[in-house]
Amino acid sequence: MVEEHITGIIRDVDEHGTLTILAGVPSVARAMLRQYRTCTIILEDGRRITPKQRAKIYALLGEIDEYVNGLRTPEGQEEQKNILKLKFMLDCMTDAERKMFSLSDCSETTARAFITYVIDFIVANDISTAFPLYEKAEDIEHYVYACLANKKCAVCGRHADLHHAEGSHVGNGFNREEVHHLGREALPLCRKHHDECHGMPEREFLEKYHLAPVKLDEKLCKVYGLRR
Repeated sequence: MVEEHITGIIRDVDEHGTLTILAGVPSVARAMLRQYRTCTIILEDGRRITPKQRAKIYALLGEIDEYVNGLRTPEGQEEQKNILKLKFMLDCMTDAERKMFSLSDCSETTARAFITYVIDFIVANDISTAFPLYEKAEDIEHYVYACLANKKCAVCGRHADLHHAEGSHVGNGFNREEVHHLGREALPLCRKHHDECHGMPEREFLEKYHLAPVKLDEKLCKVYGLRR
């Protein structure tokens, strides 16, 4: 072990956001020898994964299992869980966090991040699902961004075009190829849902499908060939 990892207890958080932490070192002699001055603190969410989050995860894993194997089985879901947990741990977690990650008792924050990771995997690999993914997403803006990046309708998953949100429309008389799009808010919508959005107040459409537009960044402008 290059660095020592210890666990402490947060005794107080003052109005300025300063933590008082009580922690003991395994070896006082080693601490004096190494002259510890600074430390990195991981603040662990004290809430545990909820039954609703666990149900979401297994529903998503079931869709992946059916896509890969042609049918859904408990064994197949377990296999997909182990594969995606490993990928998630390698891609998104530190060594210390990996040791603590279990779907039986992980934190709400970790469960939320894992749900987001699995949904990203489904969107990127064009896996069809029996339910709209926005119903399972816990980070809607991240989900919409993933759909934009993969040109998938955020409502139904079909191929999507770019819909500029209210306040970011390109006005009549302007050439879309000449207008700067960086920072404009957008949604990825198929033709059917694009038309539906234009047929009602946008606020009602967003509330109906629990969506939120996101701002176009350099990556998204490049995906759609838009001037930045």
